[in-house]
Amino acid sequence: MRVFAPNFCDACERRAPNEKNSIMVKVRLARAGSKKRPFYHIVVTPKENARDGSFIEQIGIYDPSRPIEEARVDHDRLAYWTGVGAQVSDRVSKVAKQHAKTVASA
Repeated sequence: MRVFAPNFCDACERRAPNEKNSIMVKVRLARAGSKKRPFYHIVVTPKENARDGSFIEQIGIYDPSRPIEEARVDHDRLAYWTGVGAQVSDRVSKVAKQHAKTVASA
């Protein structure tokens, strides 16, 4: 998984000086793949960044055309980011729950 330091993201540079330590962080999908064949990275990114823009950390991979068992989700990192206040998108929460259920039953 790729990790980038939060102080190198574009959103950190655009903030006012008094907001130095408070960025709104989101866990969401970043699209990859070619036309009509989507493939998604589950990333932690500042809320202001574009969908496919820079990110802090990549915590998983999701391909909707493949079975959910083949998705990769780092549940420990997801728990960490939600613990520090990151908002999780609806689709990421569904994918994480389905993935946890299939991994636990296997």
